[in-house]
Amino acid sequence: MAPASLVELRVLDGANLYFPRATIKLTLDITGLLELGESDAYAVGAVLGLASARPAAPGTGLRQRFAMRVVLAVVRRVARESGTTRLAVRSRPTADLHRTVVAFPWRHRDRAEALGLAVCAVLDALPGEAAGDVARAMDDAVARLRAVAPGEPPNTRRPHVPVVAVTGTNGKTTTSRMVARMGRCAGLVVGWSSTDGVYIDGEMVEEGDYSGPAGAGRVLDDPRVQLAVTETARGGILLRGLGVTHNDVAVVTNVSADHLGQQGIDTVDQLAEVKAVITRITRASGWVVLNGDDPRTFAMRLGVRAHVCVFSLDASSPALRAAVDAGGRAVTLIDGAITVLSPRDEPDPLLPVVDVPMTLAGLSSVNVENALAAVGAGLGVGLSRDAVIEGLRTFRPGREDNPGRMNVYVLDGVTVVMDLAHNEAGVAALLAVLRGLAAPGSSVRLAMGSPGDRSDELITGVGELAARGADRVVIAHKERYLRGRDADELAALLRVGAAEVGVTDVPVHPTELAALQALVDEATVGDAIGVMCHAERSDIASWLDSHGATVATAEDIRLLVLAGAAERG
Repeated sequence: MAPASLVELRVLDGANLYFPRATIKLTLDITGLLELGESDAYAVGAVLGLASARPAAPGTGLRQRFAMRVVLAVVRRVARESGTTRLAVRSRPTADLHRTVVAFPWRHRDRAEALGLAVCAVLDALPGEAAGDVARAMDDAVARLRAVAPGEPPNTRRPHVPVVAVTGTNGKTTTSRMVARMGRCAGLVVGWSSTDGVYIDGEMVEEGDYSGPAGAGRVLDDPRVQLAVTETARGGILLRGLGVTHNDVAVVTNVSADHLGQQGIDTVDQLAEVKAVITRITRASGWVVLNGDDPRTFAMRLGVRAHVCVFSLDASSPALRAAVDAGGRAVTLIDGAITVLSPRDEPDPLLPVVDVPMTLAGLSSVNVENALAAVGAGLGVGLSRDAVIEGLRTFRPGREDNPGRMNVYVLDGVTVVMDLAHNEAGVAALLAVLRGLAAPGSSVRLAMGSPGDRSDELITGVGELAARGADRVVIAHKERYLRGRDADELAALLRVGAAEVGVTDVPVHPTELAALQALVDEATVGDAIGVMCHAERSDIASWLDSHGATVATAEDIRLLVLAGAAERG
């Protein structure tokens, strides 16, 4: 039978939120300690050597802090009495008063897991009335722990090739794809792991979400790989830890509200702390590439060992000056060109941003940021200036190079843009592109939706933002992404958001493709249609192909943008 106090024991095989190495994370139910009378709580503290601790009243935040001290004392005492003389231990409160997290590094899996279970056994005995109960529970737990064989060591990879790790709420897939292209332009065999799969030298070898340690391991295990680019998602860091002991370049594109309320991450500041894990294992000789326009991301420079490169859309940003003054590097736009700034060199303009196809002739500011980040990463990992430029020039927004991200089609005079747009920041970026591509006086139409694993506030926020920015919105159900919610519940939340800006006519369609078909039927020449596409990328692309749509070339997009800008004056 599992200990009553144990909510979850998770083995993190690599750097994580708590330590830069393999860690055991215990999520514990501390209800028993929270509800103890004050005299009993004092007695528990005394048994564990916490005579000076003040338990405070039952059920309070201060009592939760006392309970955390008790848990730390139990971990240290059980470890010490079972023969572990030195053990780092950290704890964190959670939004739930009745739960706390404690974590400690491990070198041998079986013994480490047994330590976690032993701690829980002692915690289950703490509400007992007699100090002897606690002592007996401690003796029993220690005896059981001593009998456990050590087990296997961590499976964290020690890279034999340079590694570029990319994370962020938005843009990590596009940025990592661009860096991989730069590496291939340098003549290297590049291994790239992502939410789409694992690619070796441009060929997919594993399909699926490989944005965690399994993807990094698959890339690094391939003997052909000369450069590894790992897309590193929040979930992988929290649930399994990073799969490598270090990286050579870390890129953080941005941090915004997404996936809050999951795995103990309830605020954007906590989410930023998770994303920063990749910066803390970057080699001292390497580079950390940070978004200077995002304060939470820019703050990650503090305490890192590596050199710092900052990117910003604003050439006068104080963040750029701070990075260069500290001996680092900056990437920005000057006179419309992507430009690199270094402490002792003249500004180096690489190429005009309108010549970078992924930026949609400069219209997509988020992809301009992604291009700036990719430049910082490419130069940071030692690629030549020419390879970086060639990577920017040849990486295109179509489904061949960047499937599902700002893919632009033209169908009978109507522009269709397919993009992941999985949160408010993504929706805002998609709407900006649609406005730029729509002919003056024409309509912007949007098929919106949301995965179910978002908070009510985030889902209604998507609905409000979409309805405010588009002339016509419909809802596209995402059956594969309900994630515990009912489809009708999601539609209701999106409609609540739309109603906040007075939009009440919001039809619902069973699929993303059905929503697109409905919007195409309503559209007239010059309109722009956006589809927030999560699951039906291939189906939509096939339907567009079968109806004569063409993939917009960089020149097509450039002409649309310039025509619209000229018309608007």
